[in-house]
Amino acid sequence: MPRLSTGHPLIRVALVEDDVSFQRALTEAVAATPDITLFNVAGTCALGLQMLELMQVPADVLLVDLGLPDGSGIDVIRAAHAKWPGCSIMVSTTFGDELHVMQSLEAGASGYLLKDSAPERMVFEIRSLYAGGSPISPLIARQILMRFRQDDKTAAASTMPVSVKQHTALSAREKEVLEFITKGFTSDEIAALINVSRHTVLTFIRRIYAKLEVNSKTEAIYEARKLGLLDE
Repeated sequence: MPRLSTGHPLIRVALVEDDVSFQRALTEAVAATPDITLFNVAGTCALGLQMLELMQVPADVLLVDLGLPDGSGIDVIRAAHAKWPGCSIMVSTTFGDELHVMQSLEAGASGYLLKDSAPERMVFEIRSLYAGGSPISPLIARQILMRFRQDDKTAAASTMPVSVKQHTALSAREKEVLEFITKGFTSDEIAALINVSRHTVLTFIRRIYAKLEVNSKTEAIYEARKLGLLDE
């Protein structure tokens, strides 16, 4: 694992994470490094926000989980970005859906890692973030690329007929959810199939209804078929 020389400054890391096992694993990994110190840990959204107010010296790197027991880590990211503009913020979470990714980046995160990385790898990514990089899990990077490609297609559709605009306005994930709806899957079943929360699936469904200008699954299926989004 790459290490910085002892001549480099100590990287001050703060962590907002409710998973005690993850806290312990990261603490042990950081303790084995000469150039990083984990000097503050908060286990809830409220304690994370309180940490921002009480700490006199800002962290160099802030690691934030999104699924906190009393709220969203995105609120912590937004507050930290405003209070500590020089701090590099990285998400460490199990949420890999587009909504969480884009909201985190818009709130001020510079990195986004899924919790499938070993603690030792996390130490390397902390160094990378501190050095000006933007560590992002491959799956998340792919989603971001797809999002930008979709935005480009939507912008190019501004002169197309209305039916074509509506077709390209659906994201790849929304089309996937629409296909599952057509096949009769419930929201819970779709959530399990695409590995996101039921709340996220319902968000996708609301977006589909809004874009197709419908109010029910039956209307959505009918309109989607009329627009050529689904096979007959």
